[in-house]
Amino acid sequence: MGSGSSARPSPADLAAAQDKTIPDVIGPGLRVLFCGINPGLWSGATGIHFARPGNRFWPALHRSGFTPRLLRPSEQHELLGLGLGITNVAPRTTAKADELTADELRVGGRALVERVERYQPRVLAVLGIGAYRTAFGRPRTTVGPQNERIGETAIWVLPNPSGLNAHYTLDALAAEFRILRETVGTE
Repeated sequence: MGSGSSARPSPADLAAAQDKTIPDVIGPGLRVLFCGINPGLWSGATGIHFARPGNRFWPALHRSGFTPRLLRPSEQHELLGLGLGITNVAPRTTAKADELTADELRVGGRALVERVERYQPRVLAVLGIGAYRTAFGRPRTTVGPQNERIGETAIWVLPNPSGLNAHYTLDALAAEFRILRETVGTE
């Protein structure tokens, strides 16, 4: 499977994707830098963020009004033109986020702060409350805007869009994304 491929990865492709990394979709001047926990095996195999069928990131992004249409994961680079980007707390691809160690999340949190300081998005939106709590040492964090900032960048925590997160329906997830979109505006 080549980078950016949208074909369905084979079981061998998925197995080979374990521990790979994928490039960020990032640039200066972003309105929102969305930050996943880490890439899943589908993402590692395809080189595309939130690539697994059933991941609700792309539908939530559209339903909340961040994108004018439902983008396919293979169209991830169109986000930059909308002032949006994607990165991860931990770069290592795993089958499930719970395969990451707390230390990996803390180290990833420090690297994330460096990326945010470099690119200075208006908002960093971390997609996963547990990962945020561990990476940033904030055990009582809740979904929504956070009190701390990274330089001038506001921090917002959103629910994890993985299909494994049964606590949020797609509609509830989109509603949380919409609150963020309404806060940051469209300019």
